[in-house]
This record gives sequence, C-alpha cells and structure tokens, in this order.
Amino acid sequence: MHRRTFFRTLPGALAARQLPALAPAAPVNGKLKITAVEIWRVEGHRPPSRIVHHQRISRPIDTYDDIRPPIAPPGPAADDKPVPASAMYVRIKTDAGVEGFYGPVFPYVCVVIDQQLKPFLIGKDPLAGEMLWDQMYRNNPHSQGTYFMALSAVDNTLWDLRGRYYNAPVYRLLGGPTRGGVECYASCIDLSVEPEEMTALALDFKKQGFRHEKWFLAYGPGHGAEGFRRNVEMVRILRRTLGDDIGIMIDTWMSLDLNYAAQFAQQIEEFRPRWMEEPFLADEIQSFVELRKRTKVPIASGEHLYGRWAAAKYLSAGAIDVLQTDADWTGGISELVKICAIASQYGVPVIPHGDCLHAMLHVIGSQSPHVCPIMEYMVNRLNSGQWKYYFEKHALIPAGGKIALPDRPGFGIELDPARVERQTVVTSSWS
Repeated sequence: MHRRTFFRTLPGALAARQLPALAPAAPVNGKLKITAVEIWRVEGHRPPSRIVHHQRISRPIDTYDDIRPPIAPPGPAADDKPVPASAMYVRIKTDAGVEGFYGPVFPYVCVVIDQQLKPFLIGKDPLAGEMLWDQMYRNNPHSQGTYFMALSAVDNTLWDLRGRYYNAPVYRLLGGPTRGGVECYASCIDLSVEPEEMTALALDFKKQGFRHEKWFLAYGPGHGAEGFRRNVEMVRILRRTLGDDIGIMIDTWMSLDLNYAAQFAQQIEEFRPRWMEEPFLADEIQSFVELRKRTKVPIASGEHLYGRWAAAKYLSAGAIDVLQTDADWTGGISELVKICAIASQYGVPVIPHGDCLHAMLHVIGSQSPHVCPIMEYMVNRLNSGQWKYYFEKHALIPAGGKIALPDRPGFGIELDPARVERQTVVTSSWS
C-alpha cells in the first residue's frame, strides 16, 4: 500500500487557539511530568527578498548528465510584493505549567516528533535530560538522519523548558557565558558568484563587519574544464576583492570526487582559504583522509554527521581540520556539547553548521573560544537568515559581525503577533 505523510490542522477550538506568551515558571518541588508535545504552524507574509539573483550551488546528484544544469548566469530571485511565509515550532507542556518552545523545525522532522517521540515523552520528567536523550536514542534502532533531527528538536525544546524552569538562559545552564557575544561569518549560499555581483556583495558583507565569508561552488566535475576554471576564478576574485585580512571559506557541498577536489584545492592554496568544506558525501571518510594528504588547504565537514560516534570516527581518522556538527541535526545541545569535548582532545575546532541559530549560539557561548571560535550566519537566504526567524520578536541578527548573547530565560523565543496572521496546532497522519 502506498503511504504518504501529511500534516492536518486539528479541528475546533484547538486549531484556532492562540499561542500564549511563554514566561519563566516559578520553581516547582518534585518531578515534573510532560503532558503535551505540540507542533505549531505560524503563517503570514514577509517582505520582498533583497536577493537580486539566485545561483544554484553544485550538488552531489549533479553527477548525472540529465539532472545537472548547464553553465549559465544566475536567475532572478527578487520579489516585488509580500511573500507567503510559514514556520513550524515545537512546544512541550508540563503538569506544573512550565513549558518549552523551539524552532523553526523542518515539517518532515515534525512528522517524526508527532508520530514517534510524542507518545514516548508523555508522562516523562523533562528535567532528566541525560536519561531522556538516551532513551529517545535507544527507542529507535534506525536512529540516523531525520530521526536524529527530530530527537535534536525535542532535546533543544527541553533545554528551553529547563531554562525557563530555572529562569536562566540556556548558555548559563551549560556553564557560560564565555564571551559577551559570538562572532559570525557570512555564509553566502544561493548568492550569485558572477564576478561583478559577487564582488559587490562580498564588499558589502565586509562593510557590515563580517571578518570571514563563505562562498559556494556553482560547478562540479560534470561541468568540465570551464566549470573548474570558473571555480578557481571565484576564489581568486574573492581574495583580490577582500584583501588579506578577511577569511575566505569555500563550500563544495558534497559534489566533488577525490581527484577533482585535490586538483581544485591545490589550485586555490595560494589564496589561503580558511577551509574547503564538505567536498564528499559524509560516508566517504577515506576520501577526506586522502584529500588532507594532498593539500595544505584545511578541510571542514560534519553537518551530516549524526551523534558523537560519527564525529569521533572522523576525528580519530584524521579526516578533518574543522568539525561542523549541527545542534539541530546531530542530536541537539546535549549531544553537541559532548562532541565539543571529544573534538577538544584532538585540537579540532567545532564551528557548527548554522541551520538554526538559537541552539548553536547558546552552545558556542558556553564553550571556550578555543573550542568554538565563530558561528555560521546564512546571509540573505530566502529560507534562512532574517526570513527564517521572521515571526520572532527577537530574531538573532548580527551587528558588526557579532550576535550578542541574550539574557532571556531558555532561548527566549517569542512570536511577534504583528507578523503572525495565523497560528495553529497541527498533527500528522498516515494514509
């Protein structure tokens, strides 16, 4: 039987209920019990994007001729009117009125939370974080990929709940702060790499205070010699444009093979990139090991590694110079702090992939700058950056290339009623 997954709005008053403001709860003696795990969808219209052109990045599937697009200028991406927008958040309630709230979360991750983790969590003690993480991990023998992302979302929501319970920011519960604010690098996914437009954007980000910029390859091995030349030229232009005082990182998003990656790395060594990111699919660990032998360019990866065990394999194999495990994907804050401890034994910095800023900011703000020096900020991306947090009152936006550590309990996520046109509790079904 064919199965498909979808979300539906709950009927009646529940669907129309407004999400009340979450406030710190008074300390409660004894155990708490989780009484509800809810998925909230908020909807509205965001302003037009400031992106002028959208450039598709090189992808692993581009190895197929019938899928790989030809070399071409970027297409228009600017909007001239408000754009429909939506986001999903997780809310966990307890019998004592203490709640946790976290997001945005991918819709397909919410399905796993709703169907697999919600029934397991009801009645559990939300303050028993280590036990709950281990039980959620052991509850599913297929705990990789989307399940780990769902586990991460729940774990992060529980950290928010505990922060509200203890009336403290999450980074305080983790032992921070280690600094007043966290430095960001400008992650330029989807932006044009055509020389004139890229130059203007790169200089603008430098002017905004970003001391490091990461740009993405538009072409892979299937684009032949011309694509290779354009990739090298992109790095050359960036270094010439930004000068020697700005760090340059190159993201290849798993789209290369070993020989291509080695030749490309050797060609860009003279431009001193801070790192070359994710040249291969995550399972190809031996290719990472071999590439490090063939180039002086530091190699970064880890956003598609799930759990401390996968990260430890990379570290023990000497496969990477920078580890990029994501708090929203690798198992949540509980797992990321363990990974930081393991990485510190190898002298490898952890610079998490920036899918969701809230958890990442609090972890980095609790770690030594030697372990977690900077964080990723995706600039001007349609589904990230400012737009990803469009519905929030306190969206995390850099000023002078840094994001200040908030002093609100938990993560301090609060929706802005002026931007939310509709908010509903949703649940998933199988058919």
